Amino acid sequence: MTVIRQSATASVWTRPTAFPYEPGTRGPIRATFAAGTEAPAWRRTDINGMNDISPQSDFVPSIALSGVNLSLGRGAARVHILKDIDLHIGRGEAIGLIGPSGSGKSTLLMVMAGLEQPDGGTVSVAGHDLGRLNEDELARFRGRHVGIVFQSFHLIPTMTALENVAVPLELAGVADAFARAERELAAVDLAERLHHYPAQLSGGEQQRVALARALAPNPAILIADEPTGNLDETTGRQIIELMFAGHMERNSTLVLVTHDTALAARCDRVVRLRSGRIEKPLPHMADA
Repeated sequence: MTVIRQSATASVWTRPTAFPYEPGTRGPIRATFAAGTEAPAWRRTDINGMNDISPQSDFVPSIALSGVNLSLGRGAARVHILKDIDLHIGRGEAIGLIGPSGSGKSTLLMVMAGLEQPDGGTVSVAGHDLGRLNEDELARFRGRHVGIVFQSFHLIPTMTALENVAVPLELAGVADAFARAERELAAVDLAERLHHYPAQLSGGEQQRVALARALAPNPAILIADEPTGNLDETTGRQIIELMFAGHMERNSTLVLVTHDTALAARCDRVVRLRSGRIEKPLPHMADA
């Protein structure tokens, strides 16, 4: 598999009409620029001090956050985690979300997945305004539209690999849930481990089960929070290859949280968070 790498300056969409598509195409523009250089002038416009490296269009984004603020805790312990977040992500786009520990990356992912409700602002994912959904509706929304891969796998210990992958399919009412789960496990090279329990699998195998579970419902959005954080370098590299393959084959939107700038640079765009805010890109800043 070949993943085309974009090492252009990170950018943040600053108005709803700017998305990463050329008219008439199905997926995001993937271009390769030399490290440390900006996108060419024909693809770059400066809007409010930001770098927007996409053409203008009327496409609806896969993920749109506007004026999002979130605080956690009570009283003197209350902490403002996310501050005035404005971010639009196009359908099929891969975003690398980086920043120091405590900058709000994982919290932002949880907001996108509907697992955290912001104090203010709007969150639209796959055409759904999450602020208008109750808890049951959010759960059904996630089951149909969002796949999540966590750092710590979060497999059900009393279920086999096959059963773990079949769970979201059964909840979604898929008739051939186990046959489909078997195909997904085969796609991540676990055809011989279908009936093993998590405790009988290595860390890399458990993460492959988790990835198969996330991809099985064919979600519009794939969210990965430090998916290689508990793995050795070689195993982590295998997981990343499988994850990008799944993203590209299904044209899903990928949001990847990582501390690895080289890994983030494999995405179509890099977004940097610091102290709960999206940083403005600096001129000639390399992603890797």
